[in-house]
Amino acid sequence: MRQTFALLKFVVATSFFFLGCSASAETSEAQSWLKNIQSAAQKLNYSGTFVYQQGSQMRTSRITHLLEGRNEIEKLEVLDGKPREYIRNNEEVICYVPEAKTLLVEKRVTNDVFPAILAASPADIGESYNVRMDATGRVAGRDCQAIVLEPKDSMRYGYRLWADKATGLLLRAQTLDDNRSVIEQIAFTQIAIGGVDRARARPSFGDTSGWRVENAVMSSASLSGWSVKSLPPGFRKIREVKRLVSDASGGNSSGQLVQREVSHMVFSDGLAAISVFIEPGSQSRTEGSMQQGALNIVGKRHGDFWLTIVGEVPSAAIRQVANSIEFKSK
Repeated sequence: MRQTFALLKFVVATSFFFLGCSASAETSEAQSWLKNIQSAAQKLNYSGTFVYQQGSQMRTSRITHLLEGRNEIEKLEVLDGKPREYIRNNEEVICYVPEAKTLLVEKRVTNDVFPAILAASPADIGESYNVRMDATGRVAGRDCQAIVLEPKDSMRYGYRLWADKATGLLLRAQTLDDNRSVIEQIAFTQIAIGGVDRARARPSFGDTSGWRVENAVMSSASLSGWSVKSLPPGFRKIREVKRLVSDASGGNSSGQLVQREVSHMVFSDGLAAISVFIEPGSQSRTEGSMQQGALNIVGKRHGDFWLTIVGEVPSAAIRQVANSIEFKSK
């Protein structure tokens, strides 16, 4: 009997050992896919149309990405609503606003635009999410592998990422609530990888000689007086800048775009981002909150300032950040 019991314990222990090895191997494979997703979005040439579904709203855009030597060139065309076109050359972004005949020139603040949505290493992402392999399927006519990122706490959403098996390029990203229901997603409906004509990344507007140029002057800033005392676990400050923001929705009655200086702090866990915008509170605004798909927004006064807190995180996380912002004047 004693020998039988000892043998049983050995079998059980061995089973758990191999189960642990299998789980570890699966995590390693899933993290390898995350690394491929990150690299493919930056290094491959591709062009395609994708649909972004946020709550009840849907928007269609077309993206073309080229890597020429060390230069990364990208064109993003908004296909719904008012025409907008963004041309990025490395860190410089030019936004074409045809109805105002204006070019908005600025530096990009974050590097997490679809399909390059990962802003940290797989190991860093693994601090806040359990990463595992999921189903296989097809997106935009291409065979894909799905990877699931399960949040380790209630301060962030979960994600299901569908990567092209042949290249690793991210073709669909779904944001999941705590019931694993899809609350937001973005996916290619058509994609061409490789063999992209350079002309597809050129602006659609040929002659802009008479257009006004608005330079969104942005500079690194030390916003040492401002602090967030209670960030969700895993979130770190990745950038703080001061910038001029233009109202690109149509401007004022004279047809000119209105600019105002805004301080901007960005926090990220490598996948989700939380932004805190700080500006003088001279305008008449109403405090409140709203949700659009996975995006939660809070606007509130803080002394003589107006704060806008925006994040791809649950409302509890945004409220926690908003309620813990402090300012100490020098």
